[in-house]
Amino acid sequence: MKPKTIFQGAEALILLNKNIIIKKRVEKSYRIPKLDEKIRKLRTRSETKLLERASKIIPVPKIISINEKSKEILMKFIKGEKLSDNLNDFPEKKQYLVMKKVGENIVKLHDSDIIHGDLTTSNMILNEKENKVYFVDFGLGFFSSKIEDKAVDLHLLKQALEAKHFKNWKILFSEVMKGYKTSKDYKQVFERFKKVEKRGRYKDKY
Repeated sequence: MKPKTIFQGAEALILLNKNIIIKKRVEKSYRIPKLDEKIRKLRTRSETKLLERASKIIPVPKIISINEKSKEILMKFIKGEKLSDNLNDFPEKKQYLVMKKVGENIVKLHDSDIIHGDLTTSNMILNEKENKVYFVDFGLGFFSSKIEDKAVDLHLLKQALEAKHFKNWKILFSEVMKGYKTSKDYKQVFERFKKVEKRGRYKDKY
């Protein structure tokens, strides 16, 4: 059976073959071939390391294998509902519980110095049977202990909620922050988050 393309992003092609997800980093014609090869290889390796570390603390796709030559990561398919498509349709109480879980997941990542880099509801899948929210696509992620990086990660999620779930994004984000309050760095991150917010508003004026 031929793998089915389920998503074509700027950096990677996502394929589904039976119960396996294949993430293949695509070539960039505007790059020097040798440099492109090196970048795609390093990013494939980096994402694998992030997934392996994250898998010990939060629900993420299980890695089956990695092929640095073809720049592919094979992962187990996650059954569930993508939050970007379904969150708005959930009863309010369920929305709040789900977003609190999201905040708790982010805490575990940040307290382990893992920055997701693309915290949007498009990269979160609710598996109701397991009562878990899976985080996917760590392609823009990296390791960092910097408070600034953690604050920016949260700011990206706030922007995503405001854009995609605008009807009640404020309450949804407040639930995320309730979950995040268990972080060892909560006060520092929240104070930096407010500064990141101000910088964002200043840029929007010009």
